[in-house]
Amino acid sequence: MARDPSRKVGIKDIAEAADVAVSTVSHVLNGTAPISAEVRERVLNAANSLGYLARRREKAAIAVLRSVLLAVPSDTLPHSEINLFSWTLLSALTRECERRAIRVVPMEIDRPDVSGARVVEQARAAEVDGILLLSEDRPDLLHDIAASKIPAVLMNGEDHEMQVDSVTPGNRFAARYATNWLIGQGHRHIMHLTWEGRSTVRRRRDGFLDAFRANGLPLEQAHVHLANGYQPEYGAEAIRAWLAAHDGTMGGVTAIFCAADNLALGIMPVLSRAGIRLPEDVSIVGFDGVALGEFTTPPLTTLSVPLEHMGPSALHLLEQRIVNAALNPPAHRLELGCRLTIRGSVRAI
Repeated sequence: MARDPSRKVGIKDIAEAADVAVSTVSHVLNGTAPISAEVRERVLNAANSLGYLARRREKAAIAVLRSVLLAVPSDTLPHSEINLFSWTLLSALTRECERRAIRVVPMEIDRPDVSGARVVEQARAAEVDGILLLSEDRPDLLHDIAASKIPAVLMNGEDHEMQVDSVTPGNRFAARYATNWLIGQGHRHIMHLTWEGRSTVRRRRDGFLDAFRANGLPLEQAHVHLANGYQPEYGAEAIRAWLAAHDGTMGGVTAIFCAADNLALGIMPVLSRAGIRLPEDVSIVGFDGVALGEFTTPPLTTLSVPLEHMGPSALHLLEQRIVNAALNPPAHRLELGCRLTIRGSVRAI
């Protein structure tokens, strides 16, 4: 039966024209679930031919995310084994964009010289629908991006001034959880091997200390030891310095909680060569969950960050920002839960 042209077009009409379920149409139009590129295109074509898109666009109420600018600092690019964190995150994001036929315009940015104005200029030149920014959370840069009114999401960073949407691991809660677990295994003198990084790294240190406070343990037993960076060689250098200062021993420390798996990868062979057995003499926990941790000796217990979900979550936030642009909602901050992956590098005492 022919449709009455005087009747308002609804999602049932689109579903019939595209030969899909009504729920599928709803997900495509509202960006509430991942839909294949082929089905998504079919639904949008049907909605367009029926005049539905024009009406919804007038109300700024449809999520049509077709292109994004992906701004990535050059020092986080996955050019070597030390950047498995970024490589895993970006690979998952790229796969999701390919699946949904979202065009990605890459932009390499040099810290600390790049300005938000430069990112905005590039986004406008590329005529993208939104900006995804990885691990670069300088307030001045975020201010420029927010002022442009281009929808943007910060991945793996913190916007302290709450200007843009962001998605990040639950760094503080995860670190507290892992440290609390070590305490539950009987460890009382625990080292936190970290470095002077961005606020996301400092949150891991905060969570480490939170666990000591929550368990009523003196902070003198929480040994924060700084490396010069997150690369494995800096971890090795830092643990050598600790051993040298304690006559070749761990100085009473029975567990080491590393702020990154890379640091754990660096210290494990140094400890073994020093005659310190793992985990008999000292237990080790990492943070990130990169693949190499499975192949260490012993296999590394670590906090696994949901890197595969960070990119898709950022796309969802971006679509919701586009959908609700007329409402000008406050910035959303999404924290993703981390899981403790228990392997062979920890023993109870």
